[in-house]
Amino acid sequence: MIPSLSIDSFNYHLPDDKIAKYPLAERDNSKLLVYRNNTIHESCFKSITDHLPPHTQMVFNNTKVIRARMEFTKQTGARVEIFCLEPTAHTEMQTVFAATQKTQWNCIVGNLKKWKTGALHKELVINGQPITLTANKLQSLADSHVIEFSWNGDVTFSEVLDAAGNTPIPPYLNRQSESIDTQRYQTVYSEHQGSVAAPTAGLHFTPMIIQQMHDKGISTRFVTLHVGAGTFKPVKSPTIDGHEMHVELFTVDRGTLAGLTQHQGPRIAVGTTSVRTLESLYWIGVKLSQGDHSLVVNQWDAYQLKAHLSYSEAIQQIVDHLDARQANHLTAHTGIMIAPGYQFKSIDGMVTNFHQPQSTLLLLLSAFVGDAWRDIYNYALTHDFRFLSYGDSSLLLKPGH
Repeated sequence: MIPSLSIDSFNYHLPDDKIAKYPLAERDNSKLLVYRNNTIHESCFKSITDHLPPHTQMVFNNTKVIRARMEFTKQTGARVEIFCLEPTAHTEMQTVFAATQKTQWNCIVGNLKKWKTGALHKELVINGQPITLTANKLQSLADSHVIEFSWNGDVTFSEVLDAAGNTPIPPYLNRQSESIDTQRYQTVYSEHQGSVAAPTAGLHFTPMIIQQMHDKGISTRFVTLHVGAGTFKPVKSPTIDGHEMHVELFTVDRGTLAGLTQHQGPRIAVGTTSVRTLESLYWIGVKLSQGDHSLVVNQWDAYQLKAHLSYSEAIQQIVDHLDARQANHLTAHTGIMIAPGYQFKSIDGMVTNFHQPQSTLLLLLSAFVGDAWRDIYNYALTHDFRFLSYGDSSLLLKPGH
């Protein structure tokens, strides 16, 4: 049974000096490992177009990382960091960021012992206006806290975050965020605010590479999955059924849905978040066909539901659902677990970085390439590839592509 898989089978030694602490000077100068027909060879990312099959459809996640870490200083001089994870209200992200005066978020609080009671305050200047941002702790949850932010002035929460927050770079970089991260921990095609972690496979792409793909007849489509901090959460239980997947919000518009059903060639997802979105669309379609309109893919749905539809048929179920509601886009949630034994419905390849040991991201990669993940990672470790978010990249293709 897939849930009883041992996480020890997905461990490897990652020396600290293999972790890329900073991005390269140029996005597309990273190394590219190409895995095709069970063979591995090395290239440069700026040449990725040369390795893509003809008539490929590339699917990107265009979420935008928010400046989610805010530091408050108490009158005593104690510093308290508040890391915004997700809004408490299940509403459209654009509505959340357009809020004025106040909003509530689930947050991680650093140095909590210094914040027993009372409100925290931070003085800002936004558009020339003096603004006082106030944080109140409303409720403590299992591993986070509900914080209400309030502020004066006619400014949005998006503007507040831009003024008060810092880029939430991954904890394994073991450093504070710097000015370089504001631009480089963001894809060049990021558009919709909501992530607290970047879809890092996309960090290598430049406008020139995307243009080269179009010139070669490679089409591009965009989905939006807002990446949560849970993406860094290692599997700590002996078997994967003891790990609770983080649930993430995703949005796909009608034009993209049409593009998915009409495309005839190979499809390659850029990043594990794009993979999760594309696969979740299939299971949303299956659930709709069975009368389940919850628009949520639970952790084990893919192993418990019968996959009785083709991918196009599943997407059509979503289109019919949108038609009935005169809606232009699907907004749904997914906590899908993709692990070895999973049968992919949507992709013929993926572009992805090199992931942490014993992570759900490594499980997903192993589900796609099988035991070859060890050969791929051994090659990367012995050929000076850089690992994790700011590291190098790989292009993994199904046999025959």
